[in-house]
Amino acid sequence: MKERRNSKLKKTGALQGLAEAVKNGSTVTKLSLFVMGFGQIARGQLVKGLLYLFTQAAYLVFMILAGGRYIGHLFSGNLGTRLAGEHWNEQLQIFEKVQGDNSFLILLYGVASLVITAVFLVVWVMNVNGSYENDKRLRKSEPLLTFKEDVNLLLNQRFYAPLLFLPFVGLLLFTVMPLIFMTLIAFTNYDYAHMPPGRLFDWIGLDNFKAMFSLSGGTSGFALVFLRVLLWTFVWAFFATFSNYFLGLIIALLIHKKGIRFKGLWRTLFVIAIAVPQFVTLLLMQKILDGDGILNKILGTDILWLSDQRWFSLLPRVMIILVNIWIGVPYTLLMCSGILMNIPADYYEAARIDGASPTRIFFDITLPYMLHITTPYLITQFVGNINNFNVIWLLTGGGPVDNLYYGGGTQAQSTDLLVTWLYRLTTDQNPRYNAASVIGIVIFVISAALSLITFNKTASAKNEEAFQ
Repeated sequence: MKERRNSKLKKTGALQGLAEAVKNGSTVTKLSLFVMGFGQIARGQLVKGLLYLFTQAAYLVFMILAGGRYIGHLFSGNLGTRLAGEHWNEQLQIFEKVQGDNSFLILLYGVASLVITAVFLVVWVMNVNGSYENDKRLRKSEPLLTFKEDVNLLLNQRFYAPLLFLPFVGLLLFTVMPLIFMTLIAFTNYDYAHMPPGRLFDWIGLDNFKAMFSLSGGTSGFALVFLRVLLWTFVWAFFATFSNYFLGLIIALLIHKKGIRFKGLWRTLFVIAIAVPQFVTLLLMQKILDGDGILNKILGTDILWLSDQRWFSLLPRVMIILVNIWIGVPYTLLMCSGILMNIPADYYEAARIDGASPTRIFFDITLPYMLHITTPYLITQFVGNINNFNVIWLLTGGGPVDNLYYGGGTQAQSTDLLVTWLYRLTTDQNPRYNAASVIGIVIFVISAALSLITFNKTASAKNEEAFQ
């Protein structure tokens, strides 16, 4: 009975507990809704109560001095009104520099203020729920926890809280805030014509999304270029993922086959290939495949392996996939080798007794087993290849330039993926941060949707014990 009660308490969420506290809490608890720590201070828990009270006071001071103003800008429809420049002082007969507003900093500090507010609300809920827990203890005539007991509890049963505090802060600072900030950029006109501090940018709603996806911009508008880049991104991700996977599997099967000598040597050679940093291999291949590179000198040709624009830059795209096979197969080989060694021998013995051919054994036992184990890996690799910046950028830089199909000021090039196009939009001489932010949102939506939907429909997720 006690275990069932504890289980029920654990299932009670923080918001549900807050609603219960508001409804059934004592007067002291209800006052803690407005004065944080009041419920603890009134019950003699001075240290905890003062910490809550200090948190509220610090938050209010922050909001009055800075945070409120920045949050107000986020919802007021503008990100600054005063331009930086020089103002003529009639009295002194000189030009004085005027600081002006900085839209970038206003947006950044506004996002930071929202995150701080969210954290404060979590602490506020903890304050109310803590006071309500005291109510329940007093109704049961149980003693309240002292500060020393709270600390012991935090360092023992709830040690995960202090342990995860710094990672949580890092997550907020380096993941959550940048993600919110870059998402909001997509709803502004932040580009080379609106660069603070000399100029301001402002909210423009969904105009960037309309410009990106509207087909009314002609043959070289953003929408058509986006569709071409998106199509090549999926083509690249498909071939980069499955060519590496199946070639690595085939080589692993050959090495694993009975009668093959020096198995350790073959695996060692592939490990050596992995030991070379990827960017070194890519830069070396770029030099080899360059128009004036080693390969053309050996063959006595002048083929533009990485910059030929014919047939929609087919040759550079094929070479990118081939180079990716060179650097990617060793990883798949080692993974598949480990899995092949762990396939139960009973499966193969039973199949041979039934008279199954090697081909039948491969398609009925080996391949299903491999796919069952490695499906999460394939999903990860596919999404990773959608965002595979290194291979494209270090080999071709996104080129060659094809203004016929990738013109119109979009700055996209023939072998650009969405991620390299995004990078180019932010580092070009005339950056378009708003358009890059829209592409970033699209990449996130595609990657998240593919990962969640595909994984949840696989046998690896639905039937975890299929091969156990």
